[in-house]
Amino acid sequence: MEVQGTVAEGFEAVREAFVRNFEVLGDRGAAVAVYRDGRRVVDLWGGSKDADAADDAAGSGEWLAGTAQVVRSATKGVAAAVPLLLHQRGLLDLDAPVGAYWPEFKAGGKEHARVRDLLSHRVGVPALDRGLTPAEAIDGVSGPRAVAAQAALWEPGTAHGYHAQTYSWLLSELVLRVTGASLGNWLAEQVTGPLGLDFWIGLPEGAADRVGRVAPVDPPERAGALKVRPRRNVSEAYADPHSLTRRAFAAIDPLPDENAPAYRAAELPASAGIGTARALAGFCAGLIGDTEDGARLFTPETTALAGTELSSGPDRVLVVNTRFGPGHMLHGPASPLLSPASFGHPGRGGSLAFADPEAGIGFGYVTNGLAKSVTADPRAQALVRAVGASL
Repeated sequence: MEVQGTVAEGFEAVREAFVRNFEVLGDRGAAVAVYRDGRRVVDLWGGSKDADAADDAAGSGEWLAGTAQVVRSATKGVAAAVPLLLHQRGLLDLDAPVGAYWPEFKAGGKEHARVRDLLSHRVGVPALDRGLTPAEAIDGVSGPRAVAAQAALWEPGTAHGYHAQTYSWLLSELVLRVTGASLGNWLAEQVTGPLGLDFWIGLPEGAADRVGRVAPVDPPERAGALKVRPRRNVSEAYADPHSLTRRAFAAIDPLPDENAPAYRAAELPASAGIGTARALAGFCAGLIGDTEDGARLFTPETTALAGTELSSGPDRVLVVNTRFGPGHMLHGPASPLLSPASFGHPGRGGSLAFADPEAGIGFGYVTNGLAKSVTADPRAQALVRAVGASL
């Protein structure tokens, strides 16, 4: 398998790790990009555009420089920048009650829930009493209505639990109430469009041909001990249909077809963002400084806020210790990033995007082979370690 692209001198270890991901860890099609101090130093891609190409006699073609993929929850890190930019512009108060912007949200014991609680997975509605169908999940109305009416499962602000699916409707409706625009449109008009970043929350029809198909993958047998085995209590939580873990991930029931055009065109900022590794890395680099592609997005104060811990310790949904700032996941044992200064978000199954202001790093990895990992995929982790070794 031939890897395409370039690495700057000193970052050869990232290429080696990327090649090894295909040879040992089961990647089928993937890309990785890294910015350092605003300059792109890694830009690699390889494999097949479609993860299920091996099962398709017609094939799907090679992964190209502009190939984009669904990045699942890595979308959350991009989407979380929107409320922080609104805060930076004086349009959103993180200490205000959510109900000040969205009156219907006051129901079910959530009248005192603050915006910062919503952003940091502390608002208490990670699951719904009734999961939404895929059609309801993307209609733009049913999701916000359901989370507004849902009774809080704990007193908002007193604990945290990953809002795997409901984060889509919480964040999108908050942004709509503040700006009058959908989150995906606001992002495209204010950030990704002007910067020329190929990342979308709501895929436009003209970009559909660039997007590959995702599919589940298992590491090959020779990966052996490199396979990550979750602790027993974590496995039990995912297996128990009544657990908060299962209920949170089943807020859309049945799970949607991530390759369906309607799903990809929908604005689900928790799970359905689509983009290139280059765009993710460039976006993250823009959160911490000027880049060769555009000006800084966050002020230094907002960069510091993005990395400020608001939630830490036992996660009621993921059943491990997690750390969150106002929207971004922070470096920790459950999701190791480059350093304690890093903030970003992994995508369940593999993808990862983060910024590290101390090292001046913006990182993006996308893959079409969705593994069983949730917050720490071995392929992404191998690349992060290689970046660290290159500094």
